Amino acid sequence: MTHMRPLDPAFPIDRQVAIDATAVVLVNVFTLDKADEQTFLDVWQDDAVFMKQQPGFISTQLHRAIGDSPTYLNYAVWESTAAFRAAFTHPQFRAKISAYPSSAVASPHLFEKVAVPGICVA
Repeated sequence: MTHMRPLDPAFPIDRQVAIDATAVVLVNVFTLDKADEQTFLDVWQDDAVFMKQQPGFISTQLHRAIGDSPTYLNYAVWESTAAFRAAFTHPQFRAKISAYPSSAVASPHLFEKVAVPGICVA
């Protein structure tokens, strides 16, 4: 089972999913042992297939750190925290996370767009 380590220990994912917001992005950083990479990729792919079928899912992308670092970053775009919450707490998904290698540590966090005049639109 993958272990969870919040990006912000004062505000873990369980508290974030309780807030109603629209257009959220999940950012999840995974660290793991190099020997577990293929198992991680297989399990992540299975999770992504499940999430793709969930209402409110928009897209996802997995990135691997360059070089020898077995660190991965996933981001997934959801219509709302309600949609993400339903998928994240779904019994089928919760059962799937037990297949991750024991070395895997996930650091999930939800984000909203920020408008910065002349640079970013919300």
